[in-house]
Amino acid sequence: MDYDTDKIDQTVLALLSLTLHDTTEFGGRAWKGHDWSVLNRLHEKGWISDPVSKSKSVVLTPEAIEESKRLFDQLFVNQE
Repeated sequence: MDYDTDKIDQTVLALLSLTLHDTTEFGGRAWKGHDWSVLNRLHEKGWISDPVSKSKSVVLTPEAIEESKRLFDQLFVNQE
């Protein structure tokens, strides 16, 4: 089966907003309990810190925080 990895990446980025904590003007942390290949692609795109570490969370850039919240609203909030 052929997957649209960009859509998968956007969905995971949106879901990272659910566990966002310790936010500052420099970014925020989110638990990294998602597929490693997706996390690696998000890192390559510059949205998150390197997921390969002993830490149980990744750091989202300030831009990634805004985008994750926008995507979450777009994908999951009822607009009725």
